[in-house]
Amino acid sequence: MTLDGRTRVLARLADQLRDRRGSHPLRVAVDGPDAAGKTRLADDLAHLLSPERDVIRISVDAFHRPSAVRRRRGSLSAEGYYLDSFDHDTIVAEVLRPLGPGGAGRYLPAAYDHHLDKAVPPSHRRATPDAVVLFDGVFLLRPELRDHWDVTLYLHVEPDETVRRALVRDLDLFGSAAAVRQRYRERYLPGQELYRAEARPLERADIVLGMDDPLDPVVLRWAD
Repeated sequence: MTLDGRTRVLARLADQLRDRRGSHPLRVAVDGPDAAGKTRLADDLAHLLSPERDVIRISVDAFHRPSAVRRRRGSLSAEGYYLDSFDHDTIVAEVLRPLGPGGAGRYLPAAYDHHLDKAVPPSHRRATPDAVVLFDGVFLLRPELRDHWDVTLYLHVEPDETVRRALVRDLDLFGSAAAVRQRYRERYLPGQELYRAEARPLERADIVLGMDDPLDPVVLRWAD
């Protein structure tokens, strides 16, 4: 029985992460544009790694800024999406530094519920030094964050494919296909262009996977 492309890539990723051990948890960024498959890939990796390593799953969505901050440049602003969406200071101070070299291992798994638009009561947890932290989300290799990761993955998807998936995933959220297209064409895709121009994730990530076909990822870069 042959393994499909996704299974092979996941197995290779899991093998590489499983063997990375040190004095603090392994902080792994799973980055990429909207609808690239970041959450699913991180969840699949967690499933493969959890029999042998403690796995901590965190999403950037748990570190949104309040709606008034996110929308202050306008609800369709690309600059607002890139610059104002997430609380990077809290991510560094409450997650990445505590789980990094010399950190106490006590981290905050979430800070804000963007659905309710309210802060989450602080509830810190403690990680074992052998844990693998799988942190998924957009813009994870931006300057404020990129030096705090031990391993970085970037899932590349072409803009037209992003919109195609969004028309399925986000139709109920935005109410119509026209609203989905407008939101992506004016806010999300240009915001990702701003990010790529500043952070250059395709060049800087340790591993880059082409995810236009999520069942058959293409390895575009793999720095062992």
